[in-house]
Amino acid sequence: MKEPHSVKDILDDLDELAEDKDEVCIADVVEAFGDRSYGPFLLVPALVELTPIGAIPGVPTFLALIIAVVAVQMLVGESHLWLPGFIENRSVKGEKLAKASKKLRGVGKFMDKWFHGRMKHFTSRWYRRLAALIILFLCASIPPLEVLPFASSGPMLAIACFGVAIMVRDGLLMIVATALGIGAIGLGYSLWSGGEGGN
Repeated sequence: MKEPHSVKDILDDLDELAEDKDEVCIADVVEAFGDRSYGPFLLVPALVELTPIGAIPGVPTFLALIIAVVAVQMLVGESHLWLPGFIENRSVKGEKLAKASKKLRGVGKFMDKWFHGRMKHFTSRWYRRLAALIILFLCASIPPLEVLPFASSGPMLAIACFGVAIMVRDGLLMIVATALGIGAIGLGYSLWSGGEGGN
């Protein structure tokens, strides 16, 4: 498969994997997208968390772990993506993946319509490293937020925006994602500290 350049491309690739395999592991996704493209590996786990799959206990934290591994490699400037075996070997039924992909088609169509290469200088290497740092903070906020209904969706939405911005080199979206990310970190801290204060 060729490297995806839009959300539609990603969903098409996931549909193809789901059709070809009863069980789709993360290693299959890495092979499909290629190991040089960080955007899809930020976007896909974040979008999956926004589907019913993300309501399964422990799934948001595991997806955040995948994203954090990707973000660390972005931060240090690795040219090839690497995932540890215990992540690559995790799998989901092809049927569930196909259903998740179908639910994301509307979101994907919206993103592809509105987000494209603008202000590309804001997607340069240094801005991507700043994005990676913010993403790591967002990932760290997800495990404690998982105990609150839908609270982890805020950070994941910001991460999804970073993924699209990097993939299509949209600097304006990178700025929006940065604002969303900082806001989600602040809101997450407020929710969590407020919850602790009530105990």
